[in-house]
Amino acid sequence: MNRLGFHIARALRNEAAIASLSVPQAELLTAAAGKQVALVGNARALSDQRHGAAIDAADLVVRINRAPMTSAESHGTRTDWLALAVRLPLTDRKRLDPRRILWMSPKRKRLDWTTARSPGFYLHPLNDYHALAQVLGAPPSTGIMAIELLLRAPLAALTLYGFDFFASQSLSGSRSAAQVPHDFAAEAAWVRAGADPRLRIS
Repeated sequence: MNRLGFHIARALRNEAAIASLSVPQAELLTAAAGKQVALVGNARALSDQRHGAAIDAADLVVRINRAPMTSAESHGTRTDWLALAVRLPLTDRKRLDPRRILWMSPKRKRLDWTTARSPGFYLHPLNDYHALAQVLGAPPSTGIMAIELLLRAPLAALTLYGFDFFASQSLSGSRSAAQVPHDFAAEAAWVRAGADPRLRIS
């Protein structure tokens, strides 16, 4: 598909055409097999911690959206995969330099050509998004979608950094929990209820 075809498919909401640019979900999950995975959220509280070395020591480092990083000591430096639901400015794209982008948002109109044609691009299926939204009773955040997706993989372990379910708000902006469409209490309860032995919250 060329750029024009992509823009036409996006305008017409041709999901099959857009999905043709994505690696299969099974291939993505296989790429995480056996790995120690660090999923780095954007909670402000992470800036007060010194988890950077542990994050960078993981086999696979996954970050979320624009992934602000206040320091290497708190956030580490690597970005292997980027779970994305917003437009990514060129400055952030260069700063993060992800090896793979996962487009998690159901809003395909936000998806740009550069992202869709990036190496290893993955498009999260709409059915998966809606299934999780139904469980939570609210639109799922990018973070909880990434957790749910990664736990489908036969990975060795998944450690969450910078996840306090909006208790300290987000480094990405100044909005309060009441100003965003997600139910963070439901997301926290979903994580705890799963009791997956591979999952750890740092």
